[in-house]
Amino acid sequence: MLNVHQVKQLMVLLVLAGLASGCGGPAPAPPPSEDPPPGLSVSFGQWRSDEPVHRMQVAVRNTGATPVYFADVQIVTPSFTTLPPQKADIDIPRTDRMDIPTPYGQAVCPSQGLPAVQPATVVAHLRAGSEPELRRVVFKVPHPDPLLARLVRDECAEHLIKQAAEISFDPEWKPVGEAMRGTLTLTRRGAGAVAVHSIGGTTHYIATPVGEHSPLLALGAQERVARAPVELTPGRCDPHAFAEAKKAFQFPVRASVDGGEERVVIVAPAKPEQDRLIDYALEVCGLKPS
Repeated sequence: MLNVHQVKQLMVLLVLAGLASGCGGPAPAPPPSEDPPPGLSVSFGQWRSDEPVHRMQVAVRNTGATPVYFADVQIVTPSFTTLPPQKADIDIPRTDRMDIPTPYGQAVCPSQGLPAVQPATVVAHLRAGSEPELRRVVFKVPHPDPLLARLVRDECAEHLIKQAAEISFDPEWKPVGEAMRGTLTLTRRGAGAVAVHSIGGTTHYIATPVGEHSPLLALGAQERVARAPVELTPGRCDPHAFAEAKKAFQFPVRASVDGGEERVVIVAPAKPEQDRLIDYALEVCGLKPS
């Protein structure tokens, strides 16, 4: 007859034996590899139509014989805010390049200076050939990527100017001869002396300041608002131009703060004014339906 102490010892031994027998069982399966399938790589590209909508192309190259299904893609880098995965739903056969349109987040900009571009990856859920399930794959993009470097430089240069002042078009435009005249306005946001040095044209419009001003606009340290008249005239009059007006209203404005380096800020009229400017250009070019 076992006493209470012996019973407790026996129970402990049985528990230990059970644990030992469990530890001797089959090891759990390793997690699926996050490495890309052989012959599959990605790079970044951007078409003219992508720029106004803050999008790029994840260009997929498949040199292998196995087609690969992409369920989604996601651009991940400390240089830009990470957006949720973008649905792809595309089969990639053997190909030198097939693009997946992918939006990207705002650049992460410091309050001073321009940052260096950081390494980037593309995270995708995909299935290669007869694989039964989707798996997560991480593509390392060669660093530094020239497109990402340009995008972060341009956005952060614009950010530096926008901290000090807002540059915008006033809503009123009126015809003056063969041109449409409007007003470019500089409105203070932060500290510093701000100057607008020039405004450039777009794919469709020539922008010309009215009168001689150097700089075009300036805000002293205590001034709040400055305005200058500008005129727009059509830069192209072929029908094809108006059918492909992806960047027609992305006007590059060069500005600086406290006499520093000139930075480019993209300024666009509001949508109702864009429609008026298109009607004006069609009429001046003789393309408006009668």
